Amino acid sequence: MELLLQTLLNGLLMSGIYALVATGLALSLGVVGIVNFAHGEFLMMGAFLSYLLFAFRGVDPLLSLGLAFLAAFLVGALTYYGLIRPVLQAPELNQMLLTFGLSILLQNLALLLFGADTRVVAPPYQGAAFHLGPFFVGAVPLGAFLLSLALLLGLHAFLTRVPLGLAMRAVAQNRLAPGLLGIEAEGVYLLAFGLSAALAGVAGVMLSVMLYASPTVGFLFNLKAFAVVALAGLGNLKGVIPAALVLALAEALVSTYVPGGGGLVEAVFFLVLFLALTLRAWRQA
Repeated sequence: MELLLQTLLNGLLMSGIYALVATGLALSLGVVGIVNFAHGEFLMMGAFLSYLLFAFRGVDPLLSLGLAFLAAFLVGALTYYGLIRPVLQAPELNQMLLTFGLSILLQNLALLLFGADTRVVAPPYQGAAFHLGPFFVGAVPLGAFLLSLALLLGLHAFLTRVPLGLAMRAVAQNRLAPGLLGIEAEGVYLLAFGLSAALAGVAGVMLSVMLYASPTVGFLFNLKAFAVVALAGLGNLKGVIPAALVLALAEALVSTYVPGGGGLVEAVFFLVLFLALTLRAWRQA
């Protein structure tokens, strides 16, 4: 029983990162209306930014969080203005090909700059942990979970209480009507895309300490984010947290209880994605 509860606790802590990355993806999909296959590359940028600052300047990852948020927001806004904005009215296939091509470009650029080796940010507290009764809790996973939860709660407050956030929700629900009320959809799109990138960038900093930074880490977590978004419902921000919890718990259980499950963990999101799409198609039939 203790092993089961420890496994569930590990899954719970990991679900915060999944929810943070998936919320950014759902934000760009729900508000801007574009499937961003390059979303994970903003995470990869955040991870490498954390690594570079720590390796060459000794900057603690905790201090890198704010810088990564701002840097990723800026890169996301520039990406929207330079690449996404011109194809908003293009066929969806063209949009997806653009973002997929951008993802491949950024991955290969990172490969040229950093090589294929993984890089780890190892501050003094990386291995810190404490016991909660019979359970073992890592300080970094717990901190990452709490920070992810705080960011998601902050985003919820922004979307429900701040006029600009309300405008974002209005544009997501109806892309034509807000213009009649004086809401500039263009600015809302830019803000939403920048925020989605910023959330991924912060997640990248946390993952550089929890796991590693590599040219492909963003692609991996982008696939997980797609599985979460598909399970939650496209553009459904409210369903992201429970969907992320389902995926994280499933991965934790497979890793612990399935023989050789460590190698199967990365395939769990394919099963979750398949089941989500199958159930949705069955309901619509």
